Amino acid sequence: MVSLMTAKLVDDLTDTRSSKTRESIGQGVANIVTGFFGGMGGCAMIGQTMINVRNGARTRLSTFTAGVLLMVLCIVFGPLVSQIPMAALVAVMILVSAGTFDWHSIAPATLRRMPAGEIGVMVITVAVVVVTHDLAIGVVVGSLTGLVIFARRVAHLAEVSAVIDPDGGQVVYAVTGELFFASSNDLVSQFKYAARGKTVRIIGLNQPSARMHATLSGELSGSR
Repeated sequence: MVSLMTAKLVDDLTDTRSSKTRESIGQGVANIVTGFFGGMGGCAMIGQTMINVRNGARTRLSTFTAGVLLMVLCIVFGPLVSQIPMAALVAVMILVSAGTFDWHSIAPATLRRMPAGEIGVMVITVAVVVVTHDLAIGVVVGSLTGLVIFARRVAHLAEVSAVIDPDGGQVVYAVTGELFFASSNDLVSQFKYAARGKTVRIIGLNQPSARMHATLSGELSGSR
């Protein structure tokens, strides 16, 4: 998930389009092969990616070079690198985070234009990362929160309008909007099946949506 989020971020920054499927397959194969050699699986690094992009990197050569140099530092200069004080590394990471952070995203003018749901996802994600000290957990919680907010938002997009024929013997319902499990309760309640002496006809539903509505309501069969 972090890798896909990083790829999307790079696409937005560089105005390019990458294949998320190829990224996922490549990372999965690499992690499987790494396990046979006693290594640990990994994923994309947002911090390093941002540094590369901000310094003009546009190809995979930058990622390959960074990996090779890191391997050289660990294998050849390992004893020397281990002598670097942890405080110095913390200072470097603070400067990197300050330099790569998009400060415009938390400006008051920007926050006033953002939907409340997106602000909530951002706050929850940051809070979880700070509390757990784990970016992966923060990303998962933020993604789940975003899914819940999105489902709540689109659950009320389905609209039903009823038109009674002049003879009064038929009611025609026109359905517009999204139809899925979150909107089923609101949608079913908008049809009045108990109207005696009237034939109910629903239009605007495609075959899959009609079958779903039939299952959810128990009153409609097929796409009638």
